[in-house]
Amino acid sequence: MNNRQRDTFGAEELAIVLSHYPLGVIESITEFARGSRRSPKVGIVCQKGKFLLKRRDPDRTTRARVDFAHRLQAHLLRQEFPLPRIVMPVDAPDPVSPLLVIRDQLYELFEYVSGHAYTATEGETADAGRTLAAFHQATRTFEPGPDCPAGDYHDANAVRTGLNTIPASISPHESVMGKDAELLSAVNVLYDAYETAAESARRIGIEALPEQVIHSDWHPGNMLFKNDHVAAVIDYDSARLARRVMDVANGVLQFSMLTGPQPEHWPDHLDTQRVHLLLDSYEQADPLTDEERACIPHLMIEALIAECTLPIARTGSFGHWQGFRFMQMVRRKVLWLRAHAEDVFLRPRT
Repeated sequence: MNNRQRDTFGAEELAIVLSHYPLGVIESITEFARGSRRSPKVGIVCQKGKFLLKRRDPDRTTRARVDFAHRLQAHLLRQEFPLPRIVMPVDAPDPVSPLLVIRDQLYELFEYVSGHAYTATEGETADAGRTLAAFHQATRTFEPGPDCPAGDYHDANAVRTGLNTIPASISPHESVMGKDAELLSAVNVLYDAYETAAESARRIGIEALPEQVIHSDWHPGNMLFKNDHVAAVIDYDSARLARRVMDVANGVLQFSMLTGPQPEHWPDHLDTQRVHLLLDSYEQADPLTDEERACIPHLMIEALIAECTLPIARTGSFGHWQGFRFMQMVRRKVLWLRAHAEDVFLRPRT
C-alpha cells in the first residue's frame, strides 16, 4: 500500500466485526478519515445510536499497551472525566476488556460524542487547561501496573539519534538540493537547543519531580468541544508514567501554536494570550510548583524539537510537508522561544 494511501475496512470485515456488537439495525456507515492512515475508522448510525469503529494500527501498538489504555479509560470514567465510552463485545472472552480480537486484528467500538474541533476561543483554551488539571487529579489515584509505558521527550537519546539521522533521511528530497549547508545548520541549531533546554530543566530539578500517569499527547486534535467546554478527550495510546509538567508544557505549546497554509508562512511567535489562558486555568485547579513552572519553556523547546525530529528522521517528511521546510519553521520557533522565555513565562502568577 502507498504510504500516502489511507487503509479502509472491507465489506466482509465490517460485517464480521459488527456482528460482535449489540447495535441493532445498521442505518449507515461512513468512513471517518482522521488519525493514522494505518488505523481505519468508520462512523456508524444504527438502532442503538451513533458509534465509531476503529481498527488498531498493528505497527504502532501492542496488546499490552491497548489493555493499559483501557484500564486507564475505565478509571477515568469512574472519576467522571469526559471521554467516549468503549462498547463491550457481546461475546468478549474477558469480561473486563472491551477489545475485540479477530485474526490478530484489534478493534474498538466507541460511543459517538457530539462536538466540534478546536476553534481557539478563550473559553475553549481555558477549559483545555482545566480539563488537563482534572486529568492529572484523576490519575493520581490510578495504579499504573507493570504494563504502564514510561519515558518522555525530555533528555531522550532517541531525539539525539533522530537529529543525527535527519541529514541522510532528507538528502534525497528535491527540497534540499544545493542546500546541504542550510540543512546541517538547522540540525546543529536544533541539537544545541535541545541539549541546552534539557540541561536547563535538569538544573532546575526536573528529575526530582514526582511521576504519575500523564496523557502525553495533550493537543487540540485530541479533544472535542461544545459550548466553549471540552466535550471529550480522546486517544490514550501515548499515556505513560512521567512528570505532569511534561503534559502542561506540551499542552501550552500545542494550544498556542500559530500556523498557516505552509510551514514557511507560520509565524515565529506563539499566541501568548493562549499560553496564559491554558496555564492559568490549569493552575487555578491544580497549582504548579515553582520548579515545574520554571521548567515549562525549556520543556516546550524539547517537545517542539522531539515532535518534528522522529517522523522526519524516519520518513524525511512531517505528515504531508517536506522535512527540510518543516525543520526550518521549527528552527525559527525554537529561536523565538529561547529569546522570549523570560518575559513570556516568568511573569507573576495571576
